[in-house]
Amino acid sequence: MRKERHHKSWNEIKTNDSWAIFKIMGEFVNGYEKLSRIGPCVSIFGSARTKPNHKYYKLAEEVAKKIVHKGYGVITGGGPGIMEAGNKGAHIAGGTSVGLNIELPFEQHDNPYIDSDKSLDFDYFFVRKVMFVKYSQGFVVMPGGFGTLDELFEAITLIQTNKIERFPIILVGTDFWEGLMDWIKNTLVNEKNISPKDLDLIHLVDTADEVVNILDEFYNQFGLSPNF
Repeated sequence: MRKERHHKSWNEIKTNDSWAIFKIMGEFVNGYEKLSRIGPCVSIFGSARTKPNHKYYKLAEEVAKKIVHKGYGVITGGGPGIMEAGNKGAHIAGGTSVGLNIELPFEQHDNPYIDSDKSLDFDYFFVRKVMFVKYSQGFVVMPGGFGTLDELFEAITLIQTNKIERFPIILVGTDFWEGLMDWIKNTLVNEKNISPKDLDLIHLVDTADEVVNILDEFYNQFGLSPNF
């Protein structure tokens, strides 16, 4: 006997969309309540596919350790790859290790280096991105894919348009990022789609020491306190 397929009516779709608002609100409330208590942190982004023996995994782990030694905690997307390396470095260094996990059909699973009381789960990318921006004192962007680029350009756009306070955005890995930066300089700037001063928002480095020096110089120069 053939099973009849049920197609949702337009009214059912609209009703489901309305109820989703409460789930979205719940994710915001839970995120705000937990993250407002963690203290100053720096977010580390990068590919979920990077293996533990890769140079960028090891570099992300080193960066996280040095960030912790400077008094910051570390926030990552909570998954494997570069995210795991960031949480691992923070954990080994005895610092705050936060994971903002997202449910995906592949790649994503919680890594074991997140503090047990600082692991948050999200269904909505846009809620998760708000948490990264609101509770981070800086973005450290390791080599990654579409998700990493999404986070990078979201932060640049919000700072450029004065929707959030400025904080350091640090690209780690000249070999990886240089082509993108050249395109931004030679195409976006030349076409006058962005201002040359917008490039001042982004730093390009290769070492963990350079990362922490940029963070130190930024906050010492402006005398800024954590943004929450």
